[in-house]
Amino acid sequence: MANLTGAKKDLNGLYFEKHPDANIQYGIDFTDYLNASDNISTATVTIESITGDASPLAFPTDAATDVTISGDVVGIRLTNGTLGNIYNVDCKIVTTNGDTDSRRFRIVIGTKHL
Repeated sequence: MANLTGAKKDLNGLYFEKHPDANIQYGIDFTDYLNASDNISTATVTIESITGDASPLAFPTDAATDVTISGDVVGIRLTNGTLGNIYNVDCKIVTTNGDTDSRRFRIVIGTKHL
């Protein structure tokens, strides 16, 4: 799987811990999965919806402005989320050479302590 800046790992894969009030950008680094001459052209991110969720995980503005590409890293800004919920987030890229890749990670909503 692509490297996720600040991610943790358990038996189910990589995940981020997020406080419900946090409005933060997460980075997915695809460097290890791209040929040296290839770059990310576009990135599409989808967030799993949970039925009856009072405060679903979301993009603060919209996907068009909250998903960015910087080199081989896709930045994804997320806000909200209901305490105790676990959301699956999919990131699909298309490269300048026409290759595609899709990676999934989880956002675990909880209280964070120093």
